[in-house]
Amino acid sequence: MLLMVSLWFFAKGFSQPRNSAALVAELPFHIIHGGVIIITAAINDSPDSLNFVFDTGSGGISLDSSTVLEKQLTAEKTNKVIRGIGGVRPAFFVYNQKLKLAGYSFNNLNFHINDYSFLSSAYGLKIDGVIGYSLLKDYIVALDYDKRTVAVYTPGKFRYPRSGKLIKPRIAQLVYDSAEIEEGRSLNANYLFDTGAGLCLLLSEAFVNDSSIFKQDKKLLPGFAEGVAGRQEMKITVLKRLKIAGYRFKNVPTYIFRDSFNVINYPVAHGLIGNDVLRRFNVVFNYPAGEIHLKPNSFFNSPFTYAYSGLTIGLERGDVVVKDIIQNSPASKAGLQRGDVILWVDNTPASDFQAIKSILQTHGITVKIVIDREGELFSLKCSVDDIR
Repeated sequence: MLLMVSLWFFAKGFSQPRNSAALVAELPFHIIHGGVIIITAAINDSPDSLNFVFDTGSGGISLDSSTVLEKQLTAEKTNKVIRGIGGVRPAFFVYNQKLKLAGYSFNNLNFHINDYSFLSSAYGLKIDGVIGYSLLKDYIVALDYDKRTVAVYTPGKFRYPRSGKLIKPRIAQLVYDSAEIEEGRSLNANYLFDTGAGLCLLLSEAFVNDSSIFKQDKKLLPGFAEGVAGRQEMKITVLKRLKIAGYRFKNVPTYIFRDSFNVINYPVAHGLIGNDVLRRFNVVFNYPAGEIHLKPNSFFNSPFTYAYSGLTIGLERGDVVVKDIIQNSPASKAGLQRGDVILWVDNTPASDFQAIKSILQTHGITVKIVIDREGELFSLKCSVDDIR
Protein backbone atom coordinates (compact mmCIF):
# COMPACT_ATOMS: atom_id res chain seq x y z
CA MET A 1 0.00 0.00 0.00
CA LEU A 2 1.49 3.32 -1.07
CA LEU A 3 0.66 6.66 0.52
CA MET A 4 2.01 10.02 -0.47
CA VAL A 5 3.09 12.10 2.47
CA SER A 6 4.59 15.51 1.84
CA LEU A 7 6.03 17.82 4.53
CA TRP A 8 8.89 19.98 3.25
CA PHE A 9 10.38 22.85 5.18
CA PHE A 10 11.82 26.27 4.36
CA ALA A 11 11.84 29.19 6.80
CA LYS A 12 10.14 32.56 6.18
CA GLY A 13 7.54 34.79 7.79
CA PHE A 14 4.13 35.66 6.43
CA SER A 15 2.61 39.01 5.56
CA GLN A 16 -0.25 40.80 7.31
CA PRO A 17 -3.70 41.48 5.80
CA ARG A 18 -4.42 44.69 3.89
CA ASN A 19 -7.81 46.31 3.06
CA SER A 20 -10.42 44.09 1.39
CA ALA A 21 -9.56 40.83 -0.30
CA ALA A 22 -9.91 40.76 -4.10
CA LEU A 23 -10.32 37.71 -6.33
CA VAL A 24 -7.36 37.30 -8.70
CA ALA A 25 -7.80 33.75 -10.02
CA GLU A 26 -10.39 30.98 -10.01
CA LEU A 27 -9.93 27.62 -11.69
CA PRO A 28 -11.11 24.01 -11.50
CA PHE A 29 -9.18 21.23 -9.84
CA HIS A 30 -9.55 17.47 -9.83
CA ILE A 31 -9.06 14.93 -7.08
CA ILE A 32 -7.18 11.67 -7.35
CA HIS A 33 -6.80 8.76 -4.96
CA GLY A 34 -6.68 9.70 -1.28
CA GLY A 35 -8.16 13.15 -1.90
CA VAL A 36 -4.99 14.67 -3.38
CA ILE A 37 -5.73 17.88 -5.31
CA ILE A 38 -4.32 18.46 -8.80
CA ILE A 39 -4.26 22.00 -10.22
CA THR A 40 -3.18 22.90 -13.75
CA ALA A 41 -0.91 25.91 -14.20
CA ALA A 42 1.82 27.22 -16.49
CA ILE A 43 5.39 28.39 -15.96
CA ASN A 44 6.58 31.75 -17.31
CA ASP A 45 5.31 32.34 -20.86
CA SER A 46 4.96 28.68 -21.80
CA PRO A 47 1.50 27.74 -23.14
CA ASP A 48 1.79 24.22 -21.72
CA SER A 49 -0.52 23.18 -18.89
CA LEU A 50 1.38 21.54 -16.04
CA ASN A 51 0.02 19.42 -13.19
CA PHE A 52 0.67 20.69 -9.65
CA VAL A 53 -0.26 19.13 -6.32
CA PHE A 54 -1.86 21.64 -3.92
CA ASP A 55 0.05 20.91 -0.74
CA THR A 56 -0.13 22.65 2.64
CA GLY A 57 2.55 20.18 3.75
CA SER A 58 5.12 21.83 1.49
CA GLY A 59 7.23 24.62 2.97
CA GLY A 60 7.87 26.15 -0.45
CA ILE A 61 6.96 25.62 -4.10
CA SER A 62 8.64 23.09 -6.37
CA LEU A 63 9.12 21.68 -9.85
CA ASP A 64 9.84 18.18 -11.07
CA SER A 65 13.42 17.74 -12.28
CA SER A 66 12.30 16.45 -15.70
CA THR A 67 10.02 19.50 -16.12
CA VAL A 68 12.98 21.77 -15.36
CA LEU A 69 14.93 20.07 -18.15
CA GLU A 70 12.01 20.20 -20.59
CA LYS A 71 11.51 23.93 -19.96
CA GLN A 72 15.28 24.55 -20.13
CA LEU A 73 15.34 26.29 -16.76
CA THR A 74 18.62 26.97 -14.97
CA ALA A 75 19.01 25.12 -11.69
CA GLU A 76 21.34 26.24 -8.90
CA LYS A 77 22.58 24.16 -5.99
CA THR A 78 22.16 25.72 -2.53
CA ASN A 79 23.21 24.96 1.03
CA LYS A 80 19.56 24.32 1.98
CA VAL A 81 18.05 20.86 2.35
CA ILE A 82 14.68 19.30 1.66
CA ARG A 83 13.48 17.32 4.64
CA GLY A 84 10.95 14.63 3.73
CA ILE A 85 9.36 11.62 5.33
CA GLY A 86 12.02 9.31 3.89
CA GLY A 87 15.13 11.42 4.51
CA VAL A 88 17.02 14.62 3.74
CA ARG A 89 18.37 15.80 0.39
CA PRO A 90 20.29 18.88 -0.79
CA ALA A 91 18.09 21.50 -2.43
CA PHE A 92 18.43 22.83 -5.98
CA PHE A 93 16.45 25.92 -7.03
CA VAL A 94 15.32 27.80 -10.11
CA TYR A 95 14.90 31.46 -9.22
CA ASN A 96 12.57 34.33 -10.18
CA GLN A 97 9.99 32.34 -12.11
CA LYS A 98 6.33 33.06 -12.85
CA LEU A 99 3.43 30.76 -12.10
CA LYS A 100 0.25 31.38 -14.10
CA LEU A 101 -3.13 30.31 -12.74
CA ALA A 102 -6.18 31.07 -14.87
CA GLY A 103 -4.30 33.87 -16.61
CA TYR A 104 -3.01 35.52 -13.42
CA SER A 105 0.77 35.65 -12.89
CA PHE A 106 2.39 35.04 -9.52
CA ASN A 107 5.83 36.54 -9.98
CA ASN A 108 9.30 36.17 -8.49
CA LEU A 109 8.82 32.64 -7.21
CA ASN A 110 11.79 30.46 -6.31
CA PHE A 111 11.06 26.80 -7.09
CA HIS A 112 13.02 24.04 -5.42
CA ILE A 113 13.56 20.95 -7.55
CA ASN A 114 12.51 17.39 -6.76
CA ASP A 115 12.26 14.17 -8.70
CA TYR A 116 8.52 13.50 -8.80
CA SER A 117 8.70 10.43 -11.03
CA PHE A 118 7.45 8.30 -8.11
CA LEU A 119 4.38 10.58 -7.80
CA SER A 120 3.72 10.41 -11.53
CA SER A 121 3.94 6.63 -11.37
CA ALA A 122 1.68 6.32 -8.31
CA TYR A 123 -0.93 8.80 -9.56
CA GLY A 124 -0.97 7.67 -13.18
CA LEU A 125 -0.35 11.16 -14.56
CA LYS A 126 2.65 13.44 -14.93
CA ILE A 127 3.25 15.54 -11.80
CA ASP A 128 5.18 18.69 -12.71
CA GLY A 129 5.35 20.34 -9.31
CA VAL A 130 3.90 21.15 -5.91
CA ILE A 131 2.29 24.41 -4.78
CA GLY A 132 2.83 25.14 -1.09
CA TYR A 133 3.77 27.83 1.38
CA SER A 134 5.58 30.14 -1.06
CA LEU A 135 2.24 31.01 -2.65
CA LEU A 136 -0.06 30.43 0.32
CA LYS A 137 1.77 32.88 2.59
CA ASP A 138 0.77 35.86 0.45
CA TYR A 139 -2.80 35.00 -0.56
CA ILE A 140 -6.16 33.72 0.66
CA VAL A 141 -6.99 30.39 -1.01
CA ALA A 142 -10.51 28.91 -0.94
CA LEU A 143 -11.08 25.25 -1.85
CA ASP A 144 -14.65 24.30 -2.80
CA TYR A 145 -14.84 20.52 -3.06
CA ASP A 146 -18.52 20.61 -4.04
CA LYS A 147 -17.76 22.69 -7.14
CA ARG A 148 -14.17 21.40 -7.51
CA THR A 149 -12.80 24.93 -7.75
CA VAL A 150 -9.94 26.82 -6.13
CA ALA A 151 -10.16 30.61 -5.77
CA VAL A 152 -7.19 32.85 -4.94
CA TYR A 153 -7.63 36.28 -3.32
CA THR A 154 -5.32 39.09 -2.30
CA PRO A 155 -4.90 39.36 1.49
CA GLY A 156 -7.30 41.58 3.39
CA LYS A 157 -10.77 41.63 4.90
CA PHE A 158 -12.51 38.45 3.77
CA ARG A 159 -16.12 37.33 4.09
CA TYR A 160 -16.12 33.68 5.11
CA PRO A 161 -19.04 31.38 4.22
CA ARG A 162 -21.92 31.27 6.66
CA SER A 163 -21.78 28.52 9.28
CA GLY A 164 -18.71 26.37 9.61
CA LYS A 165 -15.86 27.01 12.06
CA LEU A 166 -13.05 29.56 12.04
CA ILE A 167 -9.85 28.34 13.66
CA LYS A 168 -6.63 30.16 14.52
CA PRO A 169 -3.87 27.63 13.93
CA ARG A 170 -0.16 28.23 14.33
CA ILE A 171 1.30 28.85 10.88
CA ALA A 172 5.06 28.47 10.63
CA GLN A 173 5.43 27.48 6.97
CA LEU A 174 3.19 24.53 7.86
CA VAL A 175 -0.19 24.61 9.62
CA TYR A 176 -0.36 23.31 13.20
CA ASP A 177 -3.58 22.92 15.18
CA SER A 178 -4.93 20.77 17.98
CA ALA A 179 -7.32 17.87 17.57
CA GLU A 180 -8.74 15.25 19.88
CA ILE A 181 -8.27 11.54 19.36
CA GLU A 182 -10.05 8.79 21.26
CA GLU A 183 -9.27 5.12 21.54
CA GLY A 184 -10.45 4.03 24.98
CA ARG A 185 -9.47 7.42 26.38
CA SER A 186 -9.44 10.93 24.92
CA LEU A 187 -6.23 12.79 24.21
CA ASN A 188 -5.59 16.26 22.79
CA ALA A 189 -2.57 16.62 20.54
CA ASN A 190 -1.13 18.90 17.85
CA TYR A 191 -1.30 18.00 14.17
CA LEU A 192 -0.14 19.32 10.82
CA PHE A 193 -2.81 19.98 8.18
CA ASP A 194 -1.41 18.39 5.03
CA THR A 195 -3.50 18.51 1.85
CA GLY A 196 -0.69 16.77 -0.02
CA ALA A 197 -1.03 13.62 2.08
CA GLY A 198 -3.41 11.08 0.55
CA LEU A 199 -4.49 9.63 3.89
CA CYS A 200 -6.73 10.38 6.87
CA LEU A 201 -4.47 10.45 9.89
CA LEU A 202 -0.78 9.75 10.48
CA LEU A 203 0.74 9.49 13.97
CA SER A 204 4.33 9.56 15.08
CA GLU A 205 5.41 6.22 16.54
CA ALA A 206 7.12 8.09 19.40
CA PHE A 207 3.81 9.75 20.29
CA VAL A 208 1.92 6.46 20.09
CA ASN A 209 4.46 4.80 22.40
CA ASP A 210 4.64 7.70 24.87
CA SER A 211 0.87 8.15 25.08
CA SER A 212 -0.04 4.44 25.03
CA ILE A 213 -3.15 5.52 23.12
CA PHE A 214 -3.51 2.03 21.61
CA LYS A 215 -3.79 -1.16 23.65
CA GLN A 216 -1.08 -3.77 23.18
CA ASP A 217 -3.52 -6.11 21.42
CA LYS A 218 -4.59 -3.44 18.91
CA LYS A 219 -4.67 -4.80 15.36
CA LEU A 220 -1.74 -3.29 13.40
CA LEU A 221 -1.06 -4.22 9.78
CA PRO A 222 2.23 -3.58 7.92
CA GLY A 223 2.36 -0.97 5.16
CA PHE A 224 4.60 1.75 3.82
CA ALA A 225 4.67 5.24 2.36
CA GLU A 226 7.01 6.83 -0.13
CA GLY A 227 8.07 10.48 0.05
CA VAL A 228 10.49 12.89 -1.57
CA ALA A 229 13.52 11.13 -0.10
CA GLY A 230 12.58 7.48 -0.05
CA ARG A 231 10.46 4.65 1.29
CA GLN A 232 9.17 4.49 4.88
CA GLU A 233 7.62 1.47 6.55
CA MET A 234 4.44 2.06 8.54
CA LYS A 235 1.74 0.33 10.53
CA ILE A 236 -1.93 0.62 9.63
CA THR A 237 -4.85 0.57 12.04
CA VAL A 238 -8.20 2.24 12.79
CA LEU A 239 -8.69 4.98 15.38
CA LYS A 240 -12.00 4.97 17.24
CA ARG A 241 -12.65 8.74 16.99
CA LEU A 242 -11.08 11.97 15.67
CA LYS A 243 -12.40 15.42 16.54
CA ILE A 244 -11.34 18.54 14.60
CA ALA A 245 -12.71 21.99 15.40
CA GLY A 246 -15.72 20.35 17.03
CA TYR A 247 -16.40 17.98 14.11
CA ARG A 248 -16.25 14.24 14.84
CA PHE A 249 -15.20 11.33 12.66
CA LYS A 250 -15.53 7.70 13.74
CA ASN A 251 -13.34 4.72 12.85
CA VAL A 252 -10.62 6.69 11.09
CA PRO A 253 -7.94 4.79 9.11
CA THR A 254 -4.65 5.66 10.79
CA TYR A 255 -0.98 5.20 9.91
CA ILE A 256 1.83 5.01 12.43
CA PHE A 257 5.40 5.72 11.36
CA ARG A 258 8.84 6.00 12.86
CA ASP A 259 9.90 9.61 12.28
CA SER A 260 13.61 8.93 11.82
CA PHE A 261 14.28 12.35 10.29
CA ASN A 262 12.07 14.36 12.68
CA VAL A 263 9.76 15.59 9.94
CA ILE A 264 6.73 15.77 12.23
CA ASN A 265 8.89 17.52 14.85
CA TYR A 266 7.58 15.53 17.80
CA PRO A 267 6.69 16.57 20.50
CA VAL A 268 5.81 19.93 18.88
CA ALA A 269 3.45 17.99 16.64
CA HIS A 270 2.19 14.46 17.12
CA GLY A 271 1.18 13.62 13.58
CA LEU A 272 -0.67 14.98 10.57
CA ILE A 273 -4.21 15.15 9.26
CA GLY A 274 -4.33 14.40 5.54
CA ASN A 275 -6.65 15.33 2.74
CA ASP A 276 -8.85 12.26 3.02
CA VAL A 277 -10.22 14.07 6.08
CA LEU A 278 -9.75 17.70 4.98
CA ARG A 279 -11.57 17.14 1.66
CA ARG A 280 -14.75 16.66 3.68
CA PHE A 281 -14.78 20.41 4.28
CA ASN A 282 -14.81 23.42 2.00
CA VAL A 283 -11.71 25.16 3.30
CA VAL A 284 -10.45 28.74 3.25
CA PHE A 285 -6.72 29.01 3.95
CA ASN A 286 -6.03 32.57 5.08
CA TYR A 287 -2.35 32.45 5.96
CA PRO A 288 -1.88 36.25 5.97
CA ALA A 289 -4.48 36.56 8.75
CA GLY A 290 -3.45 33.31 10.46
CA GLU A 291 -6.92 31.79 9.98
CA ILE A 292 -8.54 28.73 8.45
CA HIS A 293 -12.27 28.32 7.90
CA LEU A 294 -13.80 24.83 7.76
CA LYS A 295 -17.33 24.16 6.51
CA PRO A 296 -18.63 20.58 6.08
CA ASN A 297 -19.45 19.82 2.46
CA SER A 298 -21.42 17.13 0.62
CA PHE A 299 -18.56 14.63 1.20
CA PHE A 300 -18.54 15.08 4.97
CA ASN A 301 -20.32 11.79 5.69
CA SER A 302 -18.66 9.79 2.91
CA PRO A 303 -17.37 6.44 4.17
CA PHE A 304 -13.66 5.96 4.75
CA THR A 305 -11.68 3.37 2.83
CA TYR A 306 -10.63 0.35 4.90
CA ALA A 307 -9.24 -1.74 2.05
CA TYR A 308 -6.04 -3.72 2.50
CA SER A 309 -4.45 -5.77 -0.28
CA GLY A 310 -0.76 -5.19 0.40
CA LEU A 311 -0.37 -4.33 -3.27
CA THR A 312 1.18 -1.15 -4.66
CA ILE A 313 0.88 -0.40 -8.36
CA GLY A 314 2.38 2.29 -10.55
CA LEU A 315 2.29 3.45 -14.16
CA GLU A 316 5.63 2.79 -15.88
CA ARG A 317 6.04 3.61 -19.58
CA GLY A 318 2.34 3.02 -20.14
CA ASP A 319 2.20 -0.27 -18.23
CA VAL A 320 0.54 -0.82 -14.85
CA VAL A 321 3.27 -2.51 -12.85
CA VAL A 322 3.30 -4.12 -9.40
CA LYS A 323 5.73 -1.89 -7.49
CA ASP A 324 5.69 -3.57 -4.11
CA ILE A 325 4.13 -6.45 -2.19
CA ILE A 326 3.80 -6.60 1.58
CA GLN A 327 4.86 -9.98 2.93
CA ASN A 328 1.98 -12.24 4.03
CA SER A 329 -0.58 -9.77 2.67
CA PRO A 330 -3.53 -10.81 0.46
CA ALA A 331 -1.53 -9.83 -2.65
CA SER A 332 1.42 -11.92 -1.51
CA LYS A 333 -0.80 -14.92 -0.78
CA ALA A 334 -2.44 -14.53 -4.21
CA GLY A 335 0.95 -15.06 -5.85
CA LEU A 336 1.53 -11.55 -7.19
CA GLN A 337 5.15 -10.50 -7.54
CA ARG A 338 7.04 -7.26 -7.88
CA GLY A 339 7.46 -6.42 -11.56
CA ASP A 340 4.27 -8.14 -12.73
CA VAL A 341 2.47 -6.16 -15.45
CA ILE A 342 -1.27 -5.94 -14.76
CA LEU A 343 -3.48 -6.29 -17.83
CA TRP A 344 -6.97 -6.54 -16.28
CA VAL A 345 -8.63 -6.28 -12.89
CA ASP A 346 -11.98 -8.04 -13.13
CA ASN A 347 -13.50 -6.55 -16.30
CA THR A 348 -11.51 -3.32 -16.20
CA PRO A 349 -8.50 -2.94 -18.53
CA ALA A 350 -5.21 -1.61 -17.19
CA SER A 351 -5.55 1.40 -19.49
CA ASP A 352 -8.04 2.83 -16.95
CA PHE A 353 -5.49 3.34 -14.16
CA GLN A 354 -7.70 5.32 -11.79
CA ALA A 355 -10.53 2.77 -12.09
CA ILE A 356 -8.16 -0.07 -11.22
CA LYS A 357 -6.95 1.80 -8.15
CA SER A 358 -10.55 2.34 -7.09
CA ILE A 359 -11.36 -1.36 -7.42
CA LEU A 360 -8.35 -2.28 -5.30
CA GLN A 361 -9.61 0.12 -2.62
CA THR A 362 -12.95 -1.68 -2.26
CA HIS A 363 -12.73 -3.79 0.88
CA GLY A 364 -14.46 -7.12 1.30
CA ILE A 365 -14.19 -8.27 -2.31
CA THR A 366 -12.11 -10.76 -4.27
CA VAL A 367 -10.80 -9.62 -7.65
CA LYS A 368 -9.40 -11.48 -10.64
CA ILE A 369 -6.12 -9.97 -11.78
CA VAL A 370 -4.66 -10.91 -15.17
CA ILE A 371 -0.91 -10.31 -15.32
CA ASP A 372 1.97 -10.60 -17.74
CA ARG A 373 5.06 -12.05 -16.04
CA GLU A 374 8.02 -12.05 -18.40
CA GLY A 375 5.81 -12.83 -21.38
CA GLU A 376 3.67 -15.48 -19.70
CA LEU A 377 0.05 -14.74 -18.78
CA PHE A 378 -1.46 -15.62 -15.39
CA SER A 379 -4.91 -15.17 -13.90
CA LEU A 380 -4.82 -14.75 -10.10
CA LYS A 381 -7.47 -14.16 -7.48
CA CYS A 382 -6.70 -11.59 -4.78
CA SER A 383 -8.86 -10.66 -1.81
CA VAL A 384 -9.13 -7.07 -0.62
CA ASP A 385 -9.31 -7.32 3.14
CA ASP A 386 -10.66 -4.93 5.74
CA ILE A 387 -8.22 -3.28 8.17
CA ARG A 388 -10.84 -3.09 10.92
